[in-house]
Amino acid sequence: MTYVVTEACVRCKYMDCVAVCPVDCFREGENMLVINPDECIDCGVCEPECPAEAILADTTPGSEKWVELNRQYAELWPSITQKGLVPPDADEWLKVEDKFSKHFSPNPGKGCK
Repeated sequence: MTYVVTEACVRCKYMDCVAVCPVDCFREGENMLVINPDECIDCGVCEPECPAEAILADTTPGSEKWVELNRQYAELWPSITQKGLVPPDADEWLKVEDKFSKHFSPNPGKGCK
C-alpha cells in the first residue's frame, strides 16, 4: 500500500504533508505535489495534515489513476523535504472542481533538498 496525491492538490499545494513525512517521498511540480510510491512507507501521517484532503490510500476506490500519475511524476520532479511557500491564492482554489484537467502543469517545481 502507498498513499497518493490527487487533483485536490492542484493550485493549492499547501505542503503541510511534506513537513511530517518521515521518508521524504514527496516530489514537487509547478502547481501540485506527488508521492513517490516506491519510497512511501505507508505510515499515513501525511493524510490528515492536508487541508485540501488531497491525499488518499491507494486502496481507496478510484485511486488507480492517481497511483500511476504519482509514479510518473515522481520520476520527473525534484524531491521536496521541507514545506515551501504556499501559493497566495491556494484557499481560492480549494473547492474548485476539475482542476487536474483544466489547470495541472507537468512542469517541475523548484524543489529543495
